[in-house]
Amino acid sequence: MIIDGKALSLSVKTELKEKVSDFERQFGRKISLAVVLVGNNPASQVYVKNKIKATEFIGINSVSVILKEDSTLEEIKDKVINLADDSSIDGILVQLPLPKGIDENEVLKLIPPEKDVDGFSSANVGNLLLGKPSVVACTPLGVLTMIKSVNYDLKGKNAVVIGRSNIVGKPMALLLLQEDCTVTICHSKTKNLTEICKNADVLIVAIGKANFVKEDMVKDGALVIDVGINRTENGIVGDVDFENVKNKASYISPVPGGVGPMTIAMLMQNTYNCALKRVKNGL
Repeated sequence: MIIDGKALSLSVKTELKEKVSDFERQFGRKISLAVVLVGNNPASQVYVKNKIKATEFIGINSVSVILKEDSTLEEIKDKVINLADDSSIDGILVQLPLPKGIDENEVLKLIPPEKDVDGFSSANVGNLLLGKPSVVACTPLGVLTMIKSVNYDLKGKNAVVIGRSNIVGKPMALLLLQEDCTVTICHSKTKNLTEICKNADVLIVAIGKANFVKEDMVKDGALVIDVGINRTENGIVGDVDFENVKNKASYISPVPGGVGPMTIAMLMQNTYNCALKRVKNGL
């Protein structure tokens, strides 16, 4: 069965549309998301455009801060500090990657945890590790939402995550642990990768290598989620050899139309949740 992330994301956003409308009626103001884009990275510009399109659909106010490619670290930090201090802004997103030579951590640490809609702050990551309420990174949260949408029981399952990034791999593993999975994280130095993957009931792939996971790496009946987005001569493909693996997996996500739309839907959900928490805390 194919898990349609595009259809699921529309369902999530449609539900959020009602919640955002109720928020406005109850609190007399709009929810605002600030997006900071530095430079001219074409992929980043597409991502930001899609995020703004989602805010328009849901009814969230979008504030765009566009900075030149040659902006200094201090100039970027000043913009983020201003947004952090602006009480009308509920969420702040700094589109990554930043231009070469700019320390991303120096910028991201200026975003208050209560406005950190990407879930990248040390406070939110730490709370996730400790099992406390936190803003969870959008992509792994989207993956978990996709798995739950098909009523798949994760308890006791062997879950393998290929990729150990701070944005996807690590938080994904923590979310699966919270769902009572037995989790293995694989990476570029992992030995016997094929054997480990063949033992996975749940396989999450996020390494950025086109069609890397082949049919012989997948257990019969496994649930496979493909986080990869790779631009090739044949168009956009994932990290999983979809055409061959789909016949072996019980559930699989496509690329495009899988995790990508869900990531944006979770960003909208995080923004709504941050706004709600802020007004309840009198911020």
